[in-house]
Amino acid sequence: MNNVATVSDTKRAFYAAHARPISPLYRRVVEELMVEIHLLSVNSSFAYDPIYALGIVTGYDRFMDGYTPEADGASIFQSIFSALHADPAQYRRDAEAVLKAGEGSDLETVVGWLAGDAASAPSPLKETIEGISQRSVFKYSRLFAIGAYTLLEQADAEFSKRKEADRNEMLTRISAGLHLPEEKLQKDIDNYVRNLDNMAQAKAVMVEAVAAERKKREKREKEKLEREAARAAKEAKAAEAVEEESSADASSANAS
Repeated sequence: MNNVATVSDTKRAFYAAHARPISPLYRRVVEELMVEIHLLSVNSSFAYDPIYALGIVTGYDRFMDGYTPEADGASIFQSIFSALHADPAQYRRDAEAVLKAGEGSDLETVVGWLAGDAASAPSPLKETIEGISQRSVFKYSRLFAIGAYTLLEQADAEFSKRKEADRNEMLTRISAGLHLPEEKLQKDIDNYVRNLDNMAQAKAVMVEAVAAERKKREKREKEKLEREAARAAKEAKAAEAVEEESSADASSANAS
C-alpha cells in the first residue's frame, strides 16, 4: 500500500490550514513553491541541507514581500510546511545560520567555498558544503540554486550585474566542485533574478492601481458630500423662503 502523499493531498492540507483567499498576484508563487518542495520531499535521491533551506526562505520572503495583510504572509508560510509535515522554524533557523556563516566574506572566498573548498568556512557552512560534495548522489534543485545565489549576493550585492562571462565562470567553478548541472544552475539563477524583477514590476503596477482606485473612490465620496451639501443648502434656502413668505403673509393679515 502506497502511503506517500500526493500533490493534491498537500494542496488540500494547505488550504485547510490557510482558509483565507490568497491574492492572485502571489497565488502562483505559493503553489509552485509548495509543489516543488513536495516533489523533492518524496524523491528518494533528495536530502535536506541548509543551503536548500536558505533558498526556500529567501525565495519566499522576497517574492512575498509586501503581502497584505502581513499576518497572512506568515500564515501562508506556516501552512505550507504544515501541509508538508515539516517544521518551518527549522528551515528559518538553518537558513539564518548558514547565511550568518558567510556574512562579511568576500565574493571570491564564498565562490571558493561553494566550489567545494570549504575547509576554512565557518560552521555550519563548512559541514553543509562538505556533506554535499561527499554525497555519491546529490539531488540538485532550483531552490538549492537560489540558496547558493543568496550567499553570492550577500558577498557582492551587485553579483547579478557583473559581466555575464565573469558570473558564469564563477558558477562553472561551483558546478564543477559540487557536481551540479552547470547549465541548469546558471539558468535557474538567471530566471530567479528575472522573476524577482518581474514581480517587483507587477507589485508596482498593483500599488499604482490600488492608489488610482483609492483616488477615484475618494473623488466619488467628495463629490457625493458636495452634492449632499448643495442639496441641503438648497433645501435650507427653500425653507427660509417659505418662512419669509409666511411671515410676510402674517404681517399683511395683521395690518388689515
